Amino acid sequence: MLNLKKLQLSYNRYCENFVEIKFEDVEEEYIDSLNESTHIVKLNDVEKDHILLIDLDSIKSYYLSKWKEDVLINHQKESENFKIIVMVIFHQCMGQNLYKSRYPKMALEYSYKEVIMTLIHFTMFGWKKEEEILYNFIVEHIESRWIDMNDFNKHTWFLLELYLQFRDKKILGTNQHLNVVVREQFKSSNIEYGLIPEDLDIYSEVLNQWKTTKLEEIEPLISKMSIFHSVFASEIGESIEFGDFGYGFYPYEILFLLFVRKKNGLLIPEEFNDFLMNTPEAKMRIRDPELYPEWDPLLKLVDSFYRKKYTEYIPNIHGELFRN
Repeated sequence: MLNLKKLQLSYNRYCENFVEIKFEDVEEEYIDSLNESTHIVKLNDVEKDHILLIDLDSIKSYYLSKWKEDVLINHQKESENFKIIVMVIFHQCMGQNLYKSRYPKMALEYSYKEVIMTLIHFTMFGWKKEEEILYNFIVEHIESRWIDMNDFNKHTWFLLELYLQFRDKKILGTNQHLNVVVREQFKSSNIEYGLIPEDLDIYSEVLNQWKTTKLEEIEPLISKMSIFHSVFASEIGESIEFGDFGYGFYPYEILFLLFVRKKNGLLIPEEFNDFLMNTPEAKMRIRDPELYPEWDPLLKLVDSFYRKKYTEYIPNIHGELFRN
């Protein structure tokens, strides 16, 4: 049951978290990473170039802080800083692919949840070339540790399945009950699967009915999704789903549902009366399509180095990316 007072208090903590974090500290870490990476590139130090990949995480933290300042503190609606975040996650995947042989046990700087979040935002942004590359990366690495799909987040499984149905694509031969299919595949392949949910709660209902032409049928489902999200977000910092301070109150799973319905010519609600869908993050402006942002200098430095040194670097196959 949703406790609105508890939800508001949790949201206040969510916002205060980014007020309390000193942006100067985040910026200093970013500058240190930029200097370190610049030094490695200048020396052409291939033995240490995996540090470039590690340093990308500081870009993610830097722009997450900037995005939160934009939307939570200044109540702006632009998505420019968020775009850099998903660009970084994409390049973390592309860079990680280079070290599969050299460092087979190298820790990942991204999660399955972040990869799917990136995929669906590329879709909403209209970045088709990058979307297709990331989708292929997911498919090719589905049973490897480079996409750790042993993940408990039900909304993530919902998003991937909805994406597959929207794009008429398949993974492991299906776009139905994907979490169950992957669990069984991993089980038979002796791959860790214990965290993959056996059911998706409200998301199963939505996947069964998202194509309904009746607004009166989709509205209560969206309301249930919002309640499901809000109950977990009420336990910010503690709940296993929607409990993180990065995106705990950002209802991108609902925004993506609205996007795919609109793209399919289906009716969507014009306004929402609930708390979650009226937060600044929920109201972030996403144009169709979105222009690519200006490249971050550290991200550009790392991408350029990998392009020059590694012919097998996936972006090399596809030419220029993230260019207007």
